[in-house]
Amino acid sequence: MGVQPQTEQFLVSAKADLIDARQDWLKSLKNTRRLAAKTLEAYERDTRQFFQFLTGHLGEPPALTDVATLRIADLRSFLARRRNDGAGARTLGRGLAGIRSFLRHLEKQGMANAAASIAMRAPRQPKSLPKPLTLVDARRVVETGEQLNEEPWIAARNAAVLTLLYGCGLRISEALDLDGSALTDPGARSIAITGKGGKTRMVPLLPVVHRAITEYRRLCPYALEEGKPLFRGARGGGLHSAIIQRDMQRMRGALGLPETATPHALRHSFATHLLGRGGDLRTIQELLGHASLSTTQVYTGVDTERLMEIYDKAHPRA
Repeated sequence: MGVQPQTEQFLVSAKADLIDARQDWLKSLKNTRRLAAKTLEAYERDTRQFFQFLTGHLGEPPALTDVATLRIADLRSFLARRRNDGAGARTLGRGLAGIRSFLRHLEKQGMANAAASIAMRAPRQPKSLPKPLTLVDARRVVETGEQLNEEPWIAARNAAVLTLLYGCGLRISEALDLDGSALTDPGARSIAITGKGGKTRMVPLLPVVHRAITEYRRLCPYALEEGKPLFRGARGGGLHSAIIQRDMQRMRGALGLPETATPHALRHSFATHLLGRGGDLRTIQELLGHASLSTTQVYTGVDTERLMEIYDKAHPRA
């Protein structure tokens, strides 16, 4: 980011007033907002590409007045050009964010109207497939949770939380929101879970879940009663998700697991392994608490991906 204004005139296809305004914006991002170096480089590159596009679009290098009166159609044309050049949705979204930031900077100084960039919707980002753990690794994670902590009750607590995530497919927030009176009956076959949007669903309980919860209750030094959290922090308050995430990070190192092995990956693993064993999407949708079946259908892609991986490794002609 050591580019000087006089050097930029040879790099950026724009008239002097626009180059100066852009340089002032980049300096404010670096010195006032203290954005990361990689973000600054991306914004510099994206706006430089935008000015190059405008040069062809307008028939001459753009001036400050040209940028000040941009229309949505101009921005759409730019994104279409970048898409034709091979840019993906994430790249296009970041590029639009950079242009929007620059126009807002100009608007604050009374030099432009940022309405078009604000009204312009970013390209829809593709849904990334979940990264489930293998059956073996999921079991190793749950079992290792009992071994990485010196305090036995904390080790039992973490193991109980991870067992709920994988054994019941809970979100980590759903597990940590459980009341102290929950899961007291070792014979219970299911539990009511309140998830996103206040929607309640029934989730089956496996014996291994009961065993993990019972062991945690036995060792926990705090009274686990109604009206207070089931899972407690070291000082007795409610347990924060960051603690479980940190514990999972330690397990990744101990077990040699990838960075994608997170607490949420256990929920993904729950759904993917059920599907792989013959579970139907409607049932899995209910168990996960998804409002839409299309959200659950992501797991069909995951399962197919895994099947193709096995095929490629096992088939003699693959």
